[in-house]
Amino acid sequence: MTSPGTVDHEHAVFARVGSAYYPVLVAVFTALVIVSNVTATKGVEFGPIITDGGFIVFPLTYVIGDVLSEVYGFKAARRAIYTGFAMNALAAAAFWATVYLPAADFYPNQEHFENVVGAYTALIIAGLAGFIVGQTLNAWVVVLIKERTKEKHLWARLIGSTFVGQLGDTVVFCAIAASAIGISTFGDFATYTAQGWVYKTAIEVVMLPITYRVIAAIKRREPTYQLAG
Repeated sequence: MTSPGTVDHEHAVFARVGSAYYPVLVAVFTALVIVSNVTATKGVEFGPIITDGGFIVFPLTYVIGDVLSEVYGFKAARRAIYTGFAMNALAAAAFWATVYLPAADFYPNQEHFENVVGAYTALIIAGLAGFIVGQTLNAWVVVLIKERTKEKHLWARLIGSTFVGQLGDTVVFCAIAASAIGISTFGDFATYTAQGWVYKTAIEVVMLPITYRVIAAIKRREPTYQLAG
């Protein structure tokens, strides 16, 4: 037997894991950001609708961002944003290092790989700029409204933060990324920006019932969560 505060040298010693949910949410959040930036290197057109491949998963980053802000607060959400930012930068550095590695004689796609990495880098810059602006606005609005409404009106926090965060993200991202995916006219840029904002906002609104349930479930299970009196 050992008394509290003493080290038992007969057994392996490990640090305690904090929240069971926060690191999982951050990991999923970061993975979605990287995946969306890779898929965004392809411009996509559905008739009059102009977008990029990032539309598939990127809106989910805002759903998770809302969960992080609502449950853990602005500082914790900002930490997740910076983690996603850092991992994107690492991915870009790894891709460029791979570009300059000597290609094997049997590898025929060096030029295509370079083109994708070049576009990815431009999208990384656009994504990081838009991501920091949008996610910071998103987290700030969630926390600002919560300070006034406490545990009431969750829908207002989620929808309000979505409108503001997605607008900031989309305008900044599209202004930098448009040329990287081949958009060259102002009309196409305006369409790309407006449709991107409407689509991503609509997806998050549609996801509200799921976001509600995830937030409620984590609040119930997170031992450190304190309800406002």
